[in-house]
Amino acid sequence: MQWIRLFFLFCLLTSTGILNAQKVSTGSDELREYVTFLASDSLKGRKPGSPEMMTAANFIRDHFRKAGLTMMCEDGFQWFEIVTNVELGMKNSIAFEGFQANLKKEFMPLSFSSSASVNAELVFAGYGFDIDLDSLKWNDYQGLDVKGKWIMVFRADPDLDNPESRFIPYSDIRSKVLTAKDRGAAGIFVVTPAGLEKEDKPMSLVVENNEVTAGIPVISITRELANKMLKQTGVTVDSLERTLVGRKMPHSFATGLMIDAAADVVQKRERTANVVALLEGADPVLKQDYLVVGGHYDHLGFGGPGSGSRMPDTVAIHNGADDNASGTAMVMALAKHFGTQKGRVKRNIIFIAFSGEEIGLLGSKFFVNHPPVGIKNIKTMFNFDMVGRFDKEKNSISVSGTGTSAEADSLLTLLESGLPFKVVHAPDGYGPSDHAAFYSSNIPVFYFNTGVHTDYHTPFDDTEKLDFGSERQIEDFACSLINLVAQQEHALTFRESGKKEGSVRTGRRLKVTLGIMPDFAGTEKKGLRIDGVTKGGPADRGGLLKGDIITAINGLPVGNIYEYMSRLQKLKHGMTVNVEVVREGKNEVLIIQL
Repeated sequence: MQWIRLFFLFCLLTSTGILNAQKVSTGSDELREYVTFLASDSLKGRKPGSPEMMTAANFIRDHFRKAGLTMMCEDGFQWFEIVTNVELGMKNSIAFEGFQANLKKEFMPLSFSSSASVNAELVFAGYGFDIDLDSLKWNDYQGLDVKGKWIMVFRADPDLDNPESRFIPYSDIRSKVLTAKDRGAAGIFVVTPAGLEKEDKPMSLVVENNEVTAGIPVISITRELANKMLKQTGVTVDSLERTLVGRKMPHSFATGLMIDAAADVVQKRERTANVVALLEGADPVLKQDYLVVGGHYDHLGFGGPGSGSRMPDTVAIHNGADDNASGTAMVMALAKHFGTQKGRVKRNIIFIAFSGEEIGLLGSKFFVNHPPVGIKNIKTMFNFDMVGRFDKEKNSISVSGTGTSAEADSLLTLLESGLPFKVVHAPDGYGPSDHAAFYSSNIPVFYFNTGVHTDYHTPFDDTEKLDFGSERQIEDFACSLINLVAQQEHALTFRESGKKEGSVRTGRRLKVTLGIMPDFAGTEKKGLRIDGVTKGGPADRGGLLKGDIITAINGLPVGNIYEYMSRLQKLKHGMTVNVEVVREGKNEVLIIQL
């Protein structure tokens, strides 16, 4: 019956000309015009929070207004704050026995360090591990009193040459910091052993675009400075590394040295905005429904360390023509096309250009958490991200999310006949782009993409490399699909397709999972908010709900995504854990079987 209904709708829309998008769609010259402006050197890579980003936002808003759309939120802008940089404060210092260390040359606080001053004894704690598994046991804290003290730990692990090392899940710095904090340490010095890096210098202060801090001061120090701290013990960093690597067992000790040190890191915050406009539906009943057509318009600015650039040592304008000026141009083109259809489209369509996608899908998550219309009234989301580099050899585009509604595959199949390219159906609703936030809110999604290329996240993603003729053909196809969804009598039927959680970029290999989609952006300050729960997973079975804020697991505090990941590392398959949450302002404890 579903197929028959879609067929008759197809015939109706074709006869009325609504599906014939190619007759009215934007030409390739206009797509080129949009991309040329957005990916120009003058916009300096469209970094969120920059003046050039606002120039892009005004350009998009003016286009939406000329298309006849109604501005939403604050005259078309939905504002939110992001962390754009971290800077050194005035109170960074390390002093002991009359010696004053040199900031930047000998030490540097890390970007997620809390700002605090600590005068306490120094304890050496090896690699900072506390691992108790059947297959791996290593406790650098055994018999060691670190409460209220500075501790010194090595980066990485004692099995560096083994790509399958069992230490890998425990080797990232945040995990070690959390372990130290659990033991009561007041601060932590991080040393890079020579086996990891020959050059002896402190780590750089690189913004993580996440406001979550460690809770204690975290300072990177050179081996030379560490040796000065260890002088009274008769050992050096190199000799300790040889001992730990050679024996493959902990070797920790108190140094007796008192250190007065402080970390002072200042987060720089800026406002940025999603650009949001509305095409009002014409049907008195169906106009209660909303479709969202979106793509992100931000990119990496000048690149550099911590930016996401694949060439982090190269500071140059990352124009992001394909990623994602191409998708933004598509949204603008579709807005212009549907602007000519006023009075003929039954459902409301929200057109939106998201900011902050490159730093954690922040704009789309903000929109979903602060929607200008009822979230349950949003029935489908169409996302366009990197649709400008069509591979003529493959001669195909990817449409993901086809499993997130009962009707998606049938709709696409209905429209694919006669297309100059193939459409690859991918069922999963979750993915590394803005549609993920909508899928986690039980909204069917379609994610259009032409694939990744070697210029991705480099300074070489430029306008002249895009195929605007093929992008126009993709636009025609998208016009038809959006029209079909906007005009049919019933909204798409959501269904879960794939997990509602993604991987955090920490390099960890989790052995267990609760089955949630965490708040990767760290917008919750006193715990980890759950943005989605996988149906049938441990969290779902144990009663965890979207919107719950996890504050502890097995009595150990969870303050952010990093602490959550570290807690999971120490859990085993089949364990039963107590998960403390805040739900609608009330504290609750749930029992979860992993």
